[in-house]
Amino acid sequence: MHVIHVNVAKNYRGGERQTELLMTELHGRGVEQSLVGRRGSPLSQRIAAAGIEVRPVKGHLPGVVKALRGADVVHVHEGRSVYAAWLNNILRGTPYVATRRVNNPIRDHALAHRAYRGASCVAAVAPQVADVVRAFDPAIRTTVIMSASSGLKADPATAQAIRERAGNGFIVGHVGALDNDQKAQDVIIATARELSGTHPDIHFLLVGGGEDEEMLRSLASDLPNLSFTGFVDNVGDYLRAFDIFILPSRREGIGSILFDAMEQGLPLIATPVGGVPRIVHEGVNGVLIDVDNPGQLVAAILKLKLDPRFRARLGVASRHIAVNHTPPQMAQSYLEIYLSIIEPDSA
Repeated sequence: MHVIHVNVAKNYRGGERQTELLMTELHGRGVEQSLVGRRGSPLSQRIAAAGIEVRPVKGHLPGVVKALRGADVVHVHEGRSVYAAWLNNILRGTPYVATRRVNNPIRDHALAHRAYRGASCVAAVAPQVADVVRAFDPAIRTTVIMSASSGLKADPATAQAIRERAGNGFIVGHVGALDNDQKAQDVIIATARELSGTHPDIHFLLVGGGEDEEMLRSLASDLPNLSFTGFVDNVGDYLRAFDIFILPSRREGIGSILFDAMEQGLPLIATPVGGVPRIVHEGVNGVLIDVDNPGQLVAAILKLKLDPRFRARLGVASRHIAVNHTPPQMAQSYLEIYLSIIEPDSA
């Protein structure tokens, strides 16, 4: 069985991390794979470094279709390439699977209906995402395969050094692409501004880069209690340094970084968007707040800061939940789908 994965994203975000986790796990099981990835992209470089074939493309549809030659199954990991997989199916008869990671509505046009209906399976990362797909077209075959934690390594000494640079206070951490429309980092900045005078020992640390970095840095330039790191490779060290993790997003499919935060035993504060309520449970491993509500974020942070026993209990629950969302579990679910497509009588 030769599985060709398609992810032509330019950047390295949650979907690309999940693509890498899946391919790495399947590689360890001896599954023959290739990645059709954008030439020079971070994901392409990381997959090549893992010893897996990369077929570099510029990202346009004809080039992607050409690169899919020889596949037994095509697995599409981002929306733009589902059309290439559909066309490849028409030309070569190769079945394809599509993973849907966002809860945005699918653009309603005839080609989209054909492309998604043509998939042997559309795997949604949360039931809420599957609901969006079915609302678009009930004829689409859907299943739910949730994302996985990354097994990030964390060095205690490096984490302590991060805490020292942040003033050895109470660290409220956020990891994500600096995409304000989705991730709502302006809400974090507004929260930091409100707490800067009353609770100077609380420090906000935003890990990640993105197209809105310059704007957000300018917005927070006068705040002594908030720092940006830019893109980093050692995310695990930063998670180990945090006291709590916040994700006040305006929209998410599942918010896969939450699995990594839970794996590190962090209590969570998040908004109930997309599939987030499936993994962040109020009063169990986190606190849920309304979208675009800095006041609620302030209250939730202070509640966790002032009650260390409650905070510790949430962190323990986070670890327990993360155990059920690992790369081997995710890979096994996808492997069963691939086999059911190639060998339907034996599945």
